[in-house]
Parts: sequence; C-alpha cells; structure tokens
Amino acid sequence: MPSVVVAMAVLAAIPIAAAEQRQAYAEPVGTCDGYPRLDIGMAEGFCAGLVIGPTAGDKRRELLLPRSLLQLDDATWLLTDLGGWGTTRGAVWKLRSRPGEPAGLTRLLGGLNLPHALANGPDGLVYVGEMSRIFRFDPHASDPARTVETVVAGLPDNRLHENRHPLSKFVFAPDGALLVNIGAPSDQCLDKAGEPLGKTCPEADGGDHAASIRRYAVLGPGRWSADYTVHAKGLRNSVAMAVHRSGTMLQGENSYDFSARWLPFDEINVIEAGRHYGWPYCADVAAATPGWKSARAMACGSDAHASPALLLPPHAAPLDMLWYDGTMFPRLEGKLLMTWHGYRSIGGRIAAFATDASGVPIAEKGARYPVYGGRPRAYGIGPASNAQILTPGWDRVAGKRPQGSPVGLAVARDGAIWTTDDRAGLVIRIAVDRP
Repeated sequence: MPSVVVAMAVLAAIPIAAAEQRQAYAEPVGTCDGYPRLDIGMAEGFCAGLVIGPTAGDKRRELLLPRSLLQLDDATWLLTDLGGWGTTRGAVWKLRSRPGEPAGLTRLLGGLNLPHALANGPDGLVYVGEMSRIFRFDPHASDPARTVETVVAGLPDNRLHENRHPLSKFVFAPDGALLVNIGAPSDQCLDKAGEPLGKTCPEADGGDHAASIRRYAVLGPGRWSADYTVHAKGLRNSVAMAVHRSGTMLQGENSYDFSARWLPFDEINVIEAGRHYGWPYCADVAAATPGWKSARAMACGSDAHASPALLLPPHAAPLDMLWYDGTMFPRLEGKLLMTWHGYRSIGGRIAAFATDASGVPIAEKGARYPVYGGRPRAYGIGPASNAQILTPGWDRVAGKRPQGSPVGLAVARDGAIWTTDDRAGLVIRIAVDRP
C-alpha cells in the first residue's frame, strides 16, 4: 500500500533510539490460533501470535511505536503510533487482520504529536489523546483527516519547557464527563540540588494543576466544557485509567524513579473526587518521600493522603488496564488485566488480578511479585496481591527475544487479548493454546 511505503521510507530515514535497536524476536515457529507463534513463555493454556511487526526472519518495521488498540469490526482495528518522543511523526493506522493472512496497514492520520489513547465516543466517533489535546474523527469517512475535530484543547505539552509526562490519557465518566490525565512535569518536584521547590510543590498545587486528573463536564451530546475542575490530584502519571461497569474508577500509578531497585512500589488507586493521592510528598502506603520529608507538606499516614487500593511491584510501569469480558478465557472473567511496561526485571508482563464486585483488586496476605532472574519477592507491606501472570517468560533471552514492552490492551470480539510491544514495533494476539 502507498501509505505503508511512505511510512517505511520515513522510518528508514529515522535513527531508531537505542531502546529500539535491541535484539529482534526470533522468527515464529508454528501457529497460535492461526497466527505465527511468537517465542514468548506463556502461562499454561495461552499462546502469543504475531499480528504484525519485525522478527529476525523479516525485519520490516511498519509501526514505529505502536501504543493503543481499538477494534472496529471482526477484522479491522485502529492503532495509535507514538512516532517518536519529541517528534510529530505520530499516526493513527487502520489494521486489517485475519488468521492465516498477512496483515494490512493504512495510515488514516499523520503528522500527530505523541498520539496515545483511543476510545469509542458516545457519538459513534473515535476519540484520540494527542499531546496538548483530545480530538475525534470518523475512521469510516472517505477522508478521515477532514473529519478531525478538537474536543479538549490547551492540555499541557513539552513544546516550551520540559514535561516529563505529556501523554493525554482519558476516560469517559459514568455521567459523560471527560476525565483527563495531566502528568507531573518532573519526577519528584525537586530542584537540581534535590531540594523542594517550595513549601508545597508548585507543579501540583500551583495554577497549572499538574499531577492530576481533570474533569471536563459534559454540556450536551458531543459537547464538553472548555473549563475544567480538578477531579483528583497527587497522581504522578495516570496513563493507565479505567472505569468499571459499577462506576468505580481505577488508576495505575507510575511511581517515582528512585535509584533503589526495590523502591518505591507502583500503585492501583481507586479514584474519588477531591482526594489527594500523595505525589510528590508520599509514596507507598504512608511513607514520606526523601526529598519532601523535611518540608512536612503532607501527613502521609493521615486521611489527607488517599493510600493505594493495591501495591504493584516497583518500577512495573502500568500503562493500560481493563476488565476481561470475553468468552475465550472463562478463568479470566471479571479479572483486571494490566500491562507492565517497565524495562527492569519486573516489567515485560501482562498481569491479571481477581476483583470484587466493584472491580477493585482483592488483597491477599503474604503476597509476592515476580522478578526475572530471581526469586519472587515479598511486598512486606500491604495491601498487595499475587498476580496471575499471563506472560511469565517475556524476559530477554539471547537469540529468542528481547524483554517485552507491552503497552495497549484490548479484548477482541472473539475473546482474544490484543496488545502492543512499542519498543519492538509489534502487535500481538493472545489466544487459547489449542492442541
């Protein structure tokens, strides 16, 4: 297709960052429910099929940094492609895929700046979270680019200043409001000497209201207020957000980048209006962060700090989550699925958690988390849970694969689980491993 040729020409001219210049996946051997079987160590009864992406046997890379997925019909999907940090090479692609046939890509939108989130809107259009805005478009139009319309403008970006977390993730609240991630501009809100930037953090508690979730109220069908209220704050980066059918909203917190390998823990938070979830003053359940401990800006063990519903492994980096509602895997019904994108020995996993009727993961005593190259480690503090890991062997193995970097999650109409590996440029379909 001409669009793919153009994309490949652009890719050939772009020096791929070191993170993407890593070992390729081995050439698939055998099949997984009709798709080429990737050499990923899967839990019993699961297999991973390659939909599209480079391997050692075919190094053509058509997607730069694939992120989120959205199914349009049985054989058609939409994908966001980040394109590259600090670039406007982002795109939205249409992917056609059937078992036993080569996948086909058509670029619907190009020239985008860090497009990440995808969602079906209440008006039947598709909504996209791009850096600094949320827009919608009609993927079925003869010229989808002509249908692009900005819905929320003026979100923070990194064009004029450093912004560590510029991605626009969003969800629709049960009342129709748009809830939008505003990531923290920095890691810990400290100056170059490691000292607090004030008595309180100006990034979180100042006029830009960063490290928060904004609420844009619905005004009518397909219309939202240009103004916002701060729905919740103290959240470093809410790239993983989901709303359960009960109305419960969960957030997966990408916590601080402390140099310590085993601290701090990432988190799953139940988001409630008006609560403060601790960034940059608190970490884990009730610990003051080293840089802000002396400032005493928040009593981390008090009700002022909304503590996590569940701790996640340190540096897991949750980037997407959803509740499984398909038919292919009955044992996953109602469980919370989550991608762990982290590059350390915790990441490279898709995890599942048992939940209560509100969709909140259930804590367990003595919970441990998995570590590539080591024994499972105890959380030591709670609440925590033993996750069911669907991809226990997605670590780096020379000659076979890199460590996985899963981002987007989607449950297909047939119940299969789709995900992306952005660093490797892959789209992957997880299905039942049939004899």
